[in-house]
Amino acid sequence: MPVAQIGLTARKKRPFSHAFKWPLIGLLACLTGYLIVRMYVQGEYLFAMLTLILSSLGLYIYGNRRAYSWRYIYPGLAGMSLFVLFPLVCTIAIAFTNYSSLNQLTFERAQSVLMGREFQGGSALNFSLIAAGDQWQLVLNAPDGSNVLVSPPFTFDASAQKTLDLVAQSQPAGEKAALRVITQNRLAIGQLSAKLPDGEILRMSSLRQFSGTQPLYKLAEDGKQLTNVQTGAIYRPNMESGFYQAVKLDAVGKPQWQAEKLSPGFTVGIGWKNFLRVLHDDGIKKPFLSIFVWTVIFALLTVVLTVAVGMILACVVQWEALKGKAIYRILLILPYAVPAFISILIFKGLFNQSFGEINLMLNALFGIKPAWFSDPLTAKSMIILVNTWLGYPYMMILCMGLLKAIPDDLYEASAMDGATPMQNFFRITLPLLVKPLTPLMIASFAFNFNNFVLIQLLTNGGPDMIGTTTPAGHTDLLVSYTYRIAFEGSGGQDFGLAAAIATLIFLLVGVLAIVNLKASRLKLD
Repeated sequence: MPVAQIGLTARKKRPFSHAFKWPLIGLLACLTGYLIVRMYVQGEYLFAMLTLILSSLGLYIYGNRRAYSWRYIYPGLAGMSLFVLFPLVCTIAIAFTNYSSLNQLTFERAQSVLMGREFQGGSALNFSLIAAGDQWQLVLNAPDGSNVLVSPPFTFDASAQKTLDLVAQSQPAGEKAALRVITQNRLAIGQLSAKLPDGEILRMSSLRQFSGTQPLYKLAEDGKQLTNVQTGAIYRPNMESGFYQAVKLDAVGKPQWQAEKLSPGFTVGIGWKNFLRVLHDDGIKKPFLSIFVWTVIFALLTVVLTVAVGMILACVVQWEALKGKAIYRILLILPYAVPAFISILIFKGLFNQSFGEINLMLNALFGIKPAWFSDPLTAKSMIILVNTWLGYPYMMILCMGLLKAIPDDLYEASAMDGATPMQNFFRITLPLLVKPLTPLMIASFAFNFNNFVLIQLLTNGGPDMIGTTTPAGHTDLLVSYTYRIAFEGSGGQDFGLAAAIATLIFLLVGVLAIVNLKASRLKLD
């Protein structure tokens, strides 16, 4: 087909593709706009902003021919922004707040929850349900039976509130509902409001009574101050602590904060207080420094031992004089094939202080029974041993492949010079394996620095430290220590402090990674 005809055909088809593309882009823009508005209304401001930025860039890149080259880069950048940068920014933002299990709501939502609380007051009448065909009638009467109030027939509906106007009349004829019927329809009965002839509203307070309820707190004209209707106590929002807190006027009429706080609290910004707690609070600073040192030692020892064991075993199974090398390779790689969490749980049983096979053997041979889970030093030794077992197969497989790349001429030349196997290992094998293994060792160090699964399943951080204000154990790594602060704190789940420690971990790991990369670059050069 002539070139001119091909170009004419392409120009004829292009308007159709443009006519299909722009309505699709418009539809996607409307859909993402609707989602962004919904996120903003629900208070997800950061996520709404990120969605707006990513969707705007995506629509521009895929709708503009000039940005054609960015179409291949955009998915990676969007994924990195959504799954790496956004969680990091959110974690850092939470570190500057008092966000916790007691301070999860916004101020408006916390105020709404407090305003929705009620207390029982006024009349308290016994109730019963009388069958009226396919419907029911609500009957209220005083405990002495002096007054009977009856509602018109109604049906149960748990999805909507319903107000029944009660009138005084005689007890209606019909079968009285059993307690089982009331229990089964408790949600629907809870939606009923009984309006008495004098205008008082009663609601179900128990399985036998309807009582008058009133709001517990009254909102002042300023839209912030709350007054307890029962006690008259005054509460104001403390924007430093994130709670509605009781206040009392002093002699000159100035409000003074009292100890009483109303829950739930609300989230407020507290600046650098979480970071200062880590640096100044001895109950946090001491375990943090101790756990940091142990984390570095654990990661370093794990890398050194796994590489050493893996390298030695790789040299052994590559030894030409060894018979049955295939069987040994399979047996030595098995720990890598078994899921890690299964191996960890098996080792937890083997190291059991009373019934574990390891202590039974040590007791029979040497008369000792180490306290693997209650003594800090033995617990740390156990963790390093287990992690070495889990990590050496990977290093062994890498070393087996690298050994194949070492030229045999080097060993032949060393044999002519009369070198021993140990000299061959330290003069030829080790130097040629360390350089290509250095980046992998750095990656292994970073992984073990945050090896949460091992600690959580094997020791759960124990044995616990004494005299700390946050839950901390002698075998905790920084990542497990952060988890325990976030989810196991006795004073409530402190997400803000956990986010601050997570931010510090991010900075520490980043600095260590940069130092390792520079050191490895110098060695490789």
